Amino acid sequence: MKELLYGVAYYTEYMPYERLDKDIQMMKDAGINLVRIAESTWSTHEPQNGVFEFSHVDRVLDAMHRAGIKVIVGTPTYAIPTWMVKEHPDVLAETAKGPGRYGARQIMDITNPTYLFYAERIIRKLIGHVKDHPAIIGYQVDNETKHYHTAGANVQFMFVKYMKAKFESIESLNQASGLDYWSNRINSWEDFPSVVGTINGSLGSEFARFQRRLVTDFLAWQASIVNEYKRPEQFVTHNFDFEWRGHSFGVQPDVDHFEASASLDIAGVDIYHPSQDNLTGIEISFGGDVTRSLKGTNYFVLETQAQAFPDWTPYPGQLRLLAFSHLASGANMVSYWQWHSIHNSFETYWKGLLSHDFESNPVYEEAKTIGIDFNRLSPHLINLRKSNRVAMLVSNEALTALSWFPLPGGKIKYNDIVRLMYDEVFKMNIGCDIVSPASDTFENYDLLLVPALYAASDQLLERLNAYVRNGGHIVYTFKSGFTDEHVKVRTTLQPGVISEACGIRYNMFAEPKSVSLNGDPFGVGAENNQVETWMELLTSTTAEVLASYDHPHWGAYAAITKNCFGQGTATYIGCLPSAAVMSKIIEAAAKEAGLWGADQEIRHPLIMKSGVNELGRTVRYYFNYSDHTETLKYPHGEGIELLSGQVVKQGQTLELSRWGFAIIEETS
Repeated sequence: MKELLYGVAYYTEYMPYERLDKDIQMMKDAGINLVRIAESTWSTHEPQNGVFEFSHVDRVLDAMHRAGIKVIVGTPTYAIPTWMVKEHPDVLAETAKGPGRYGARQIMDITNPTYLFYAERIIRKLIGHVKDHPAIIGYQVDNETKHYHTAGANVQFMFVKYMKAKFESIESLNQASGLDYWSNRINSWEDFPSVVGTINGSLGSEFARFQRRLVTDFLAWQASIVNEYKRPEQFVTHNFDFEWRGHSFGVQPDVDHFEASASLDIAGVDIYHPSQDNLTGIEISFGGDVTRSLKGTNYFVLETQAQAFPDWTPYPGQLRLLAFSHLASGANMVSYWQWHSIHNSFETYWKGLLSHDFESNPVYEEAKTIGIDFNRLSPHLINLRKSNRVAMLVSNEALTALSWFPLPGGKIKYNDIVRLMYDEVFKMNIGCDIVSPASDTFENYDLLLVPALYAASDQLLERLNAYVRNGGHIVYTFKSGFTDEHVKVRTTLQPGVISEACGIRYNMFAEPKSVSLNGDPFGVGAENNQVETWMELLTSTTAEVLASYDHPHWGAYAAITKNCFGQGTATYIGCLPSAAVMSKIIEAAAKEAGLWGADQEIRHPLIMKSGVNELGRTVRYYFNYSDHTETLKYPHGEGIELLSGQVVKQGQTLELSRWGFAIIEETS
């Protein structure tokens, strides 16, 4: 990649009148050098079965090329045309809620042979038609792909084959899943029931793993087709998304991002986040850290918001802050969804960079300043290399298992625990990668954060023990190590295999009612000292007790411990603490691991991100995620503030305006 990409999704098909030339001129004025097209309009490309129309694609490609704007073409497979459903209603996914109904996008069964026939045909027709166009730099396969909970007869048939291959014998399956319970035992493969109604968490979790594999296979299949046409200098990407809680929040339950990204040249992502007074930068950082970690390299932000919802319309300065926040996490592209607001249908009020009048507006005018700076500073900011010493281990298997066996009250889920840990690391300015259970890079890190690793194999837990023994530092939360990879509870004292490294054991747990940590051991004050939702009654075997429970009956038990094991340490949090307590625990572990420095002395809303650029120089971003001016003393060697060109010396006071930032490239 030679330059930062600054783009928009663009759909002439949605325009109420002809304005391609006007749009291109406004894009050029804003420094837009990329558009993404074609992925959303299969019914326009193929209005009837076997009738293809690509003149609108050709027109946009030709116009963008004349203007010097690069293009990503998407495969239009995530929203199926009406004629297909009319002729083949079985292409709609059958789920636990029943047969699918046409209307929304992403309602198809991605394993249905008829759907796959038509999908392959439109991919080959479209990509084969445009493959030689000089404007195209790459391709996006599908869009925010998931399995859409497909569970019809054909999926069930495939699942049974998968289970036969995995367990080999029916007895092995019964034993691993505990199917004798409530007469769920399966005595022949021919009797294998539909999984839709199962009450067995082991079987249900295995089906969820299988469904995630469907996504991996589907994206790899699409990528293999596109690879037949793409030129050597072009790339294949995809825009992954996250668990949605009104915005991008946590690990995607329906996709294993690590496995699904293997077939891509460049990992891509869609990141949407709260704005205005609720803008913290955390969602941008988390999404970026996940996506950068998938392939260990720079990534594309294929979608993020410009205006979108009324409560997301950015304050002055926020759009600039957001764009450079993506770069600071390692993005080489920032692209808005979408260029223009549309005038009817489902997303009428998800506003684009331009409002419904298509005229200039304050957000567009701010976007122009971003485009100028991206172009000017590309040599200094592109291909930022990051070398973090902290990683968080996330697990789709643990997420699924905890959804089968939720915590009391059902409000706190796996991703809440992930974000409880991640948010505090972010706020103390410690760079963090994300790793999966299959990762072979644990040993590269000095500190591992392990939220609620509820389902895990003995082999994984033994490897984590070895990591500590060899000098690593781990912070576990409650529920870690509780079941094996089949969600079968271990028969040993908990937390099972990791008891060796953690130096604790327990066999009772409770839901806390008015419970706090005895004596406020972390000095966070009474309002932050409460324990919520879950408490394990820990007994130390070799561990130091960092906190115990303030409770008339449970006061003898430990709540939080730290154990020296081999050359490293394992901290175990047996309850759900406040964010303030979690911050103190991670701070102590970071210091133990030698990860504390000058940048950790500043805290959110001041955030620092760093990396090494292609010139071999360290670049540090300092962000102010607040609505008031903040100051800090620059603690590093002399550098150039790239936005202003001014020299910055060690110890100099930096003043960051509200929603402001500075970018310093070290020169000494």
